[in-house]
Amino acid sequence: MARPRKWRRICRLPKCSRFGPLGSVAEDSVVMMVEEYETIRLIDLEGMTQEECAVQMNISRTTVQSIYNSARKNLADSLVNSKVLFIEGGDFELCPGDGHGRKNCCHHRNCWKDSEQENTKNETRDE
Repeated sequence: MARPRKWRRICRLPKCSRFGPLGSVAEDSVVMMVEEYETIRLIDLEGMTQEECAVQMNISRTTVQSIYNSARKNLADSLVNSKVLFIEGGDFELCPGDGHGRKNCCHHRNCWKDSEQENTKNETRDE
């Protein structure tokens, strides 16, 4: 029996889920899963390593590497062959938004900064 797939933690859904050539009707399309989009965002835009991305998404580094390679292939296919790119589907869960658990999550950056400052204040008070 196959092992069940682990849900990938996603910070947020993309603001736009369809990209493509301007002024033309695209005949073909490419579908990128939401977790592929997230690896591109974390590694290429946020500058994380694959290891940091794996921690953020709550999966192994080798899984991140596989997802990232697939995402890059989909992006290249869309750009080079003028195909519409759709971002949809996959095995993911959104961050709960409680400010606990993901230091580099775009939703939680301010929460983490606030909680780190509060912890520093508490440690100073205890001394």
